Amino acid sequence: MSTINYSEKIPNNVNLGEDRTLQRALEGWQPNFINWWDDVGPEGSTNHDVYLRTAVSVDPQGWAQFGHVKMRDYRWGIFLNPGDANREVHFGDHKGEKVWQDVPGEHRANLRRIIVTQGDTEPASVEQQRHLGLTAPSMYDLRNLFQINVEEGRHLWAMVYLLQKHFGRDGREEADALLQRTSGDANNPRILGAFNEKTPDWLAFFMFTYFTDRDGKFQLAALAESAFDPLARTTKFMLTEEAHHMFVGESGVSRVIARTAQVMNELKTDDAQKIRAAGCIDLGTIQRYLNFHYSVTIDLFGADQSSNAAIFYSSGLKGRYEEGKRDDDHVLKGQTYKVLEVRDGQLVEKDVPMLNALNEVLRDDFIKDSVSGVGRWNKVLEKAGIPTRLVVPHKAFNRQIGALAGIKMSPEGRVVSEVEWAAKRDEWLPSSEDFAFVASLMGRVIEPGKFAGWIAPPVMGINRQPVDFEYVRFG
Repeated sequence: MSTINYSEKIPNNVNLGEDRTLQRALEGWQPNFINWWDDVGPEGSTNHDVYLRTAVSVDPQGWAQFGHVKMRDYRWGIFLNPGDANREVHFGDHKGEKVWQDVPGEHRANLRRIIVTQGDTEPASVEQQRHLGLTAPSMYDLRNLFQINVEEGRHLWAMVYLLQKHFGRDGREEADALLQRTSGDANNPRILGAFNEKTPDWLAFFMFTYFTDRDGKFQLAALAESAFDPLARTTKFMLTEEAHHMFVGESGVSRVIARTAQVMNELKTDDAQKIRAAGCIDLGTIQRYLNFHYSVTIDLFGADQSSNAAIFYSSGLKGRYEEGKRDDDHVLKGQTYKVLEVRDGQLVEKDVPMLNALNEVLRDDFIKDSVSGVGRWNKVLEKAGIPTRLVVPHKAFNRQIGALAGIKMSPEGRVVSEVEWAAKRDEWLPSSEDFAFVASLMGRVIEPGKFAGWIAPPVMGINRQPVDFEYVRFG
């Protein structure tokens, strides 16, 4: 099962050739996917030969094969981790029962909703990043962008396979709709708000891949616990690819900080205007970008209290992050969790049933993970002798979903008036001036080994190749 068959029109390790009906349905969807890629995928990339990794098996070691591939010829396919015939549901009301290979009728609507929502995020991020290749700060970064783009496209294939195999006509219609919605479209937008935001520049791209792809990690990890075994096995393999996306984000921001710190030391100043005049992004702007992408991303976890989250867990559809490592009864009835609300103008905690607070549990797991990475960014500043530190804002800051939606809050977690919010907004979130300045730095640098002046080179290249390797051959 782990070997991927590349002789078929759609590479797969699910014995697709033995299910002619499904094969025809997917081969019918394939041209629509290519049309979508041509219309809203990476702009101007069709004839580039890019040093991409392609999955050749789903084994933990050596699953990726590197080589120059024309973007449009990338072999998107369907790959599931090997199954375990003895696997049991290990949480919720079905705990101890055998996992499901088919969709139980009573959970059909909820499973379809979960898969469609996950599937909708994958093409959305490709659309959001469509134009970034035209302003890449280096050939190395351009290659990383394209790697992420093709893998998000493959993650779309993963969800479309589940829809078409397990949901019949409804699934085929949902698969078509995934190519019809468009990020930011006023009439037919993507399902989740963060995937309708613009990714206007490379600092935004690095923040997106650090924070929003990290949301993807936690959502996929929760789905990898599912009692619906095909979903669990699919998302486990997707997690392998997601790790690189977060690496691009974390290392990208780290390199921006490193270059800024270098210029601050050379000029012996922390004056934002002098740093900008030197062609680097000042730390205040980086902090405002961080505030925006962090707050938009934690909204993706949903309302702090959710009856749907309780149903998904008790039904065995979606677990918690690393469910098997948690030391409790994995049923959670009668347990409580603390969530925030505003009472008398102050943030206070209150206990709510744990099952209804599972979105908040996953959000808090994400926050811990995110804070660790920001700490690694601060190590760059510490090493450079710069006293400024980046911080994640309070989780109630700039929220649009749940009990905290619309409440005006400082990054430190202080409830503020509408007047103070309006006065301080541009201190806390990127202003139009910030976006214009960062945009002014976005010139394309594509000579091997060369980098834009606002970002430091990476420590090492991809797959042990030198930093000045020809990662992209332009057609």
